[in-house]
Amino acid sequence: MIGQLQKANINKPSNERRKSIPIESLEIAEAGYANGISTQLKEIIDKGEHRSLNNEEKEKIISEASIHYGNFLNALGVNWKEDPNSMETPYRVAKSFVTDLYKGRYNLITDISNFPGDKYKGIVLEKDIQVVSQCSHHLQSILGKCHIAYVPSEEGKVIGLSKMNYIVEHFSRRGSIQEQLTMAIHNAINKVVENNQGVMVTIHATHNCVSCRGVKHMGASMITSEVSGVFADHTKTAKQEVLIYMGLNLETFR
Repeated sequence: MIGQLQKANINKPSNERRKSIPIESLEIAEAGYANGISTQLKEIIDKGEHRSLNNEEKEKIISEASIHYGNFLNALGVNWKEDPNSMETPYRVAKSFVTDLYKGRYNLITDISNFPGDKYKGIVLEKDIQVVSQCSHHLQSILGKCHIAYVPSEEGKVIGLSKMNYIVEHFSRRGSIQEQLTMAIHNAINKVVENNQGVMVTIHATHNCVSCRGVKHMGASMITSEVSGVFADHTKTAKQEVLIYMGLNLETFR
């Protein structure tokens, strides 16, 4: 019986209703710029390879970056080489950027798939997608939530729920200004949800560069929104309907 089940799984036909969208086609920022892929990943793609940087390539970047960060600390008058709490800081910081904070610059996520919506043409809304990013101005944290809404057409495509989270995570883990991040997510959703009637992306976040430097105001938050199609027509009800769905749940990151 087990053998029959295994054989059935092996011979299971692929889902021909799905269409894979290459993640490279979703890029709008120039390589190396804020919210763009790294120049190293761009070189790999230009060679015709569809892959992320491997561990050896990432470790090379970490090693080089840690040297420069150590020099940065030297210039600030930090005796990190003698301080037991700081002597590994350059490496820790470099590694955190490559493997976490900026991982969207060095990694390609699995190609995003779309599939027929079986003639559904109502509003699709996913709320409260976590945003953990960094401002490219001061390299301070941006923490908040992203809300994505779109309206597929009767003969158009839809996207799996978790894939919207993947898109937000992918572009957030790069470092950019919030306006730019909002546009990048909107562009990706707009391309993946083919033949849609409209896309609306809203981000509500706090910025550490406001609370810890400059005016040092705690609690201030920023809302950005990029809209297209029916959501851009303020005489229609689609935008108001989404805002009602979102209700008062525009709290910042928690």
